[in-house]
Amino acid sequence: MIDTFHSTRAASYTLSCLTEADRTAVLLHLADATEAHIEQLLAANADDLSRMSEDNPLYDRLQLTPQRLHDIAAALRNVALLANPLGEVFDQKTLPNGLLLRKQRVAYGVVGVVYEARPNVSFDVFALCFKTGNACVLKGGKDADASNRAIVALIKEVLRAHDIDENVVCLLPATHESTHEMLTAVGYIDLCIPRGGRRLIDFVRDTARIPVIETGAGVVHTYFDELGDTAMGARIIENGKTRRVSVCNALDCLIIHRSRIGALPQLLAPLAAKHVHVYADTPAYDVLAANGYAAKLTRVTPEMADEVYGTEFMSYTLAVKTVENIDEALAHIRQFGSGHSEAIITESKHNAQLFQQQVDAACVYWNAPTSFTDGGEFGLGAEIGISTQKLGPRGPMGLQALTTYKWLIDGEGQIRG
Repeated sequence: MIDTFHSTRAASYTLSCLTEADRTAVLLHLADATEAHIEQLLAANADDLSRMSEDNPLYDRLQLTPQRLHDIAAALRNVALLANPLGEVFDQKTLPNGLLLRKQRVAYGVVGVVYEARPNVSFDVFALCFKTGNACVLKGGKDADASNRAIVALIKEVLRAHDIDENVVCLLPATHESTHEMLTAVGYIDLCIPRGGRRLIDFVRDTARIPVIETGAGVVHTYFDELGDTAMGARIIENGKTRRVSVCNALDCLIIHRSRIGALPQLLAPLAAKHVHVYADTPAYDVLAANGYAAKLTRVTPEMADEVYGTEFMSYTLAVKTVENIDEALAHIRQFGSGHSEAIITESKHNAQLFQQQVDAACVYWNAPTSFTDGGEFGLGAEIGISTQKLGPRGPMGLQALTTYKWLIDGEGQIRG
């Protein structure tokens, strides 16, 4: 694939010649083209869906609908009109010797993204990369290959209409071999971002010879504190768990203070109505069983605990853990959390501040669901991923996260002594 990588690298150099008006025009054109080609895109997506069971947790991620395509077009228009950090100058200063120093935001060059059954990612990655002057190498999963190929074909059609080298975006074959070649493309790809489950992210991190930003995998908790409001808690838990069960910000484990265990049936009533399977420790199980939890209920035995509490479910499944105090809740999150998103429901400002201070995650919520962890919701237009690491970007990654910087130094003939 060296020829492919070389073409994308060469095309990346042409992006610096584009004006902001050029970038905006392309993205607005792509938004219009997406809505004009809804039938073709849905036909390709239907081909992918026909090979996946509707019971598969990834089915919802894979599925495109007319509304989702209209939402994608709206996101493209939003990104097109966002302020662009590219070229921004900051940290300017003059040294005692008269040298003028400043930093300027610049593109990485070529960004590679490995992702699974999420065809919308093809749009998001291209839009954010193109806006920030980056070429992109896309490596989607085989489950979404027909959808991704239709999307990238549409992007290339728009690029050609604007006399822009279509190689600024490329889609690799949906094979394991192409993933390996991408991860070892030293000198061609400047940065790789994996989007998917724990297995994919671990493989990318362990295999890559190019820089990697880890994103996505999330074992997400919400702690219902002894001073939590029950009605508010029920709304937050329902939204966090069932708004979209297959996404990385969906709630996986409800932690509840033992003194509030009596509120558990009310807290989970909306989930029972949606047939959420609950894995509960003994105190929680006993209360739910005694109150006739209307969906499937399983007691968590000591032998099951590590697997249940360490799972990102991506389905209509929730774990429940009972704790004696907030310190025990924090300890549970430290053991099983993935650094993605965590939440506390409480009327106590002290407990909320303690939770937000002590929890080590990219996004920590007080009286709000983790479903808000999203680039669009954070005002970033879209996201290229949600970083769970500490070095570099953290949390939803928008335009600024796709730029690095260089030092610019102006002199007047000074020499170093």
